Amino acid sequence: MSNMLNEALSSPEVVTAQLADNAHLAALAEKLARQRPHVALTVARGSSDHAASYFASLAMSRLGVPVASLPMSVATLQQAPLQVKGELALAFSQSGRSPDLVGTMTALRAAGARTVSLVNAPDSPLAAACEWNLPLRAGPELSVAATKSYIAMLSLSAQLVALWQGDDSLSHALNQLPQALHQAGRLDWSPAVEQLREVKRMLVIGRGAGLAIAQEAALKLKETSGIQAEAFSSAEVRHGPMELIDRDYPLLVFAPRGPEQAGLIQFARDMQERGARVLLAAPPEVEHATLPLCNTADPALDPIAAILTFYVMAACLATVRGRNPDTPRHLSKVTETH
Repeated sequence: MSNMLNEALSSPEVVTAQLADNAHLAALAEKLARQRPHVALTVARGSSDHAASYFASLAMSRLGVPVASLPMSVATLQQAPLQVKGELALAFSQSGRSPDLVGTMTALRAAGARTVSLVNAPDSPLAAACEWNLPLRAGPELSVAATKSYIAMLSLSAQLVALWQGDDSLSHALNQLPQALHQAGRLDWSPAVEQLREVKRMLVIGRGAGLAIAQEAALKLKETSGIQAEAFSSAEVRHGPMELIDRDYPLLVFAPRGPEQAGLIQFARDMQERGARVLLAAPPEVEHATLPLCNTADPALDPIAAILTFYVMAACLATVRGRNPDTPRHLSKVTETH
């Protein structure tokens, strides 16, 4: 078994560890509820940026706080005079060692922002640069392709939003998430392995909170299988990217529960009528779904279970395509950008 697969399947234990020790998280959420920021900024790259996208979707839809992804060069290279006093800035990272993340959060803190790191290395430079540190508790991750640390970021984001909002229902649903993740790791996505074993390019589609996992899935398909996969919202793909989709063009569509689901299912049907090869990932109640998804105790958490199911498939797909998912070519576990 690859490290990637093994680590992905350990995600339920990671979430359980987070839930068992979240006093620091609760203290931050209480402060945010008392001293509510007008906006929030996220700082991240790669898989971590996709996790930030999930946080943004939850924070905007549940709290009404606008969230924007901050280009780090604005703070580091351009040294822009950002007006962020009293606002929230969150950095998402596995290693916490990339100089541009550390430099950006240092600059934002100096400008008066309330800085928070969600990082898997609590003694990292990034954690030290921020006022608050929320450890992911994912433990060592040996595979270059991040899995359990990404799921840990999603889970921690949902916990922060639930506590900040005072949503007992979502908090209760989070307590049941480890059980749902165990179930998600056992779902059969072998049809996707068969459909994608010879693919060179494809699109991955999502919307709302599900766009974050579409982005992550596209990155992992590049990273571990060498597929030129690109992620789009189903609304955005009806503009320019639609030109790419012709007969037999492969699409993976994530359609978990939520207000976006109906449109995603209709999009999948429309593309099938055009002759595209559509893999529709949806829960059991959706008729004609190609790939099963696990329902959690709250639709907001369904994307977390969905990405775990995808990870299991992606690890198997890489092996079938003759690649080692633990050691992608030209990549390293820690990426330091400036």
